[in-house]
Amino acid sequence: MRKAERYAGIIGWFTEHMPVAETELHFRSTFQLLVAVVLSAQCTDKRVNMVTPELFRRFPTQESMAEATFDELFGYIRSVSYPNSKTRHLIALSQKLVKDFDGQLPSDIDSLMSLPGVGRKTANVVASVVYNEPVIAVDTHVFRVSHRLGLSDGKTPLAVETELEKNIPEDKRATAHHWLILHGRYVCTAKSPRCTECGLSDWCREYSKK
Repeated sequence: MRKAERYAGIIGWFTEHMPVAETELHFRSTFQLLVAVVLSAQCTDKRVNMVTPELFRRFPTQESMAEATFDELFGYIRSVSYPNSKTRHLIALSQKLVKDFDGQLPSDIDSLMSLPGVGRKTANVVASVVYNEPVIAVDTHVFRVSHRLGLSDGKTPLAVETELEKNIPEDKRATAHHWLILHGRYVCTAKSPRCTECGLSDWCREYSKK
């Protein structure tokens, strides 16, 4: 099967069966989304959503979080992965937003990546969710699913991102990011993919080998 056929089939299936696909992180502002995405690195959305209600009640804005002490903020996020570094990053990125961006979340990837603790994946998630930018964030789910389906053989997240963006129309990229994440989270799981329940088997390279 040609790659173009595979992309067309998979995009068509998702468009029909999952027309709405959104982040499962809970937030009420662009800043809160950024915080939640930073917290979600190597951590489950479920765990992050357990932590953020109290965190955002105490620190709802970048201005309030910029004034947080390490010990106080750490107390709210100690149950997520890498709480020490994430505490430092959240305080520093809040301070940078207030000082360098007038408290406004930037929309371009490079400016987002200038914030402490914000890598390319996090910047792409925020840009696509908040500003509907035509970018695709590649996390472990997107990386795994893209390889299994045969959408990309890229060896790095950036290589996979580049190939996905080359083959997925701009107007579908923001949604496609969530298609692949949710598919990897609930169907094409890491250890025991649920192939018999998967609607993408007709286009899946890995399934065709079985």
